[in-house]
Amino acid sequence: MPNLSVKGLLESLDHLSRNIGKCPVAALRGELRSRAFLAPCHRARRAWRTGGARMGRAESLEGKMSAQDPSDLWSRSDGEAELLQDLGWYHSNLTRHAAEALLLSNGCDGSYLLRDSNERIGLYSLSVRAKDSVKHFHVEYTGYSFKFGFNEFSSLKDFVKHFANQPLIGSETGTLIVLKHPYPREVEEPSIYESVRVHTAMQTGRTEDDLVPTAPSLGTKEGYLTKQGGLVKTWKTRWFTLHRNELKYFKDQMSPEPIRILDLTECSAVQFDYSQERVNCFCLVFPFRTFYLCAKTGVEADEWIKILRWKLSQIRKQLDQREGTIRSRSFIFK
Repeated sequence: MPNLSVKGLLESLDHLSRNIGKCPVAALRGELRSRAFLAPCHRARRAWRTGGARMGRAESLEGKMSAQDPSDLWSRSDGEAELLQDLGWYHSNLTRHAAEALLLSNGCDGSYLLRDSNERIGLYSLSVRAKDSVKHFHVEYTGYSFKFGFNEFSSLKDFVKHFANQPLIGSETGTLIVLKHPYPREVEEPSIYESVRVHTAMQTGRTEDDLVPTAPSLGTKEGYLTKQGGLVKTWKTRWFTLHRNELKYFKDQMSPEPIRILDLTECSAVQFDYSQERVNCFCLVFPFRTFYLCAKTGVEADEWIKILRWKLSQIRKQLDQREGTIRSRSFIFK
């Protein structure tokens, strides 16, 4: 059967309609005409739908990429993907406590590492060893750039290059730190283990409830504060360091031995003080004496009060745990 165009087919139907005059043929003729007219519209509609679907898929993919966890993907300016996991000094979900323990035990002045912040996704913490303390600074991922201090970097490559130049950073305490030693995430470890020769229980009657994990809090801080004297009520500037449950003060930052060590387990309160004729003052209350200290700024005084109060809360929590264990043990043996 020869191929007929739509126009030729319509002419043939007109011829049949004139000779036969049957209604079904006329109806078929109208249907073919409507199909001939609507075919381009159907093709255009299909093309629009296909393009819209493709566009929707592209927008969906773009949305997934923009919503992707920045710890999995940091964009570079050349359009390639660079994984944050490839950064040798990124320690991902390392906690603040573990970071301080690691840098204080194995690091040195100027050692640093990058880790996830526990505040929200897209926020990181740069933990830095500064002599006898560890300071923590925010690094923010905005979705397009990375903010650290007063600088903003459009790619991970630029961010790392900045640290390769050993930047100098400072905090409210006035301490200046040169970031010189990135602390690696992976280190070589010896496969050496001790053999157990003696293994015996030293106590009986204890249960798993008696296994209360405890560790001293490692929140650290250091800086200059002005302290009021004990006998002679003069004010002198001293270098203070906070480590574990001890607050030490030195004549200055370079002094090797402290003038005094204050045991925070004996401290009952830390609070702002307005009794002195100075600003930014706070006091530490001990049974034997109340120590009056002043910071250079209100922000610095607030930081000292917060960390010291947190220390006291941790000390009390550990004491409560020990007392609860003793009470439960005495109840068992009654």
